[in-house]
Amino acid sequence: MLDFYSTLETWWLIPFCVILLTGILCPAMGTVLITHKRLLQVNLISHCVLPGLVLAVALGISPSVGGVFSGLFGSLAAEALTNKKNENYEAIMNTILAGSLGFGVLLIPLVGIRIDLESVLFGDLLTANLGDLSRTIISFLVFISLMLFGYKKLVHIGLDPEGASDSGIKVSYLNLLLGLTTALVIVSSMSAIGVILVIALLSTPALLGLQQAPSLWVAMVRSAIFGSLISVLGFLFAIVFNLSPGPLVAVLCILLIGLLPRKRNN
Repeated sequence: MLDFYSTLETWWLIPFCVILLTGILCPAMGTVLITHKRLLQVNLISHCVLPGLVLAVALGISPSVGGVFSGLFGSLAAEALTNKKNENYEAIMNTILAGSLGFGVLLIPLVGIRIDLESVLFGDLLTANLGDLSRTIISFLVFISLMLFGYKKLVHIGLDPEGASDSGIKVSYLNLLLGLTTALVIVSSMSAIGVILVIALLSTPALLGLQQAPSLWVAMVRSAIFGSLISVLGFLFAIVFNLSPGPLVAVLCILLIGLLPRKRNN
């Protein structure tokens, strides 16, 4: 009986840890991606996660593994089919991301499995478990490792990709690592905010953190602070008003867009 009441009192602890780590990790990752002009690829990865996740469940392997590889494959395939200098680049990328999501939805009845699609797309934080927390911690450690060993090179690539390549930096290799880390972050955020809504947490705090930031690491720290505040507020509002945390976090991100400075027309 004592264990039962103890569980009731601490049911929120794992979800809180998941949303807090997600609120720190996603904005920090988003800051790097914005400086590399790769945020559209993030949206693509988030939509490409579903087919791999469905196939992984059907094959009896970890859904996270399938989602990561599916997201990374979709990003690489899209970049192979087009390039950023193509005037139709955004249209092609958006077509691929919509098609990938549609393919994932069609796969569910075709392979004969049951998946809570709403939880995958929009999160189900209040049912987060130790597995979700473990995936978030692993993604966090991978991101920290990437920053520790590749920070200066990533800054160089973000400022001058052609110059970085000419100086001997393996730009394609680092972009691959960045894509893999992004896929890990998106999949680990699945329970907290969902693979579709995660784009809001990757973008808004990062945009706020980048304002007049003297360096990338300062911008990442600022973004992580904004992101953690947004995430914790979304979690608290979800408990108080009995609503889903993922959509609440996304709505808070929309409200904070108003804090961004507007350009004045001369």
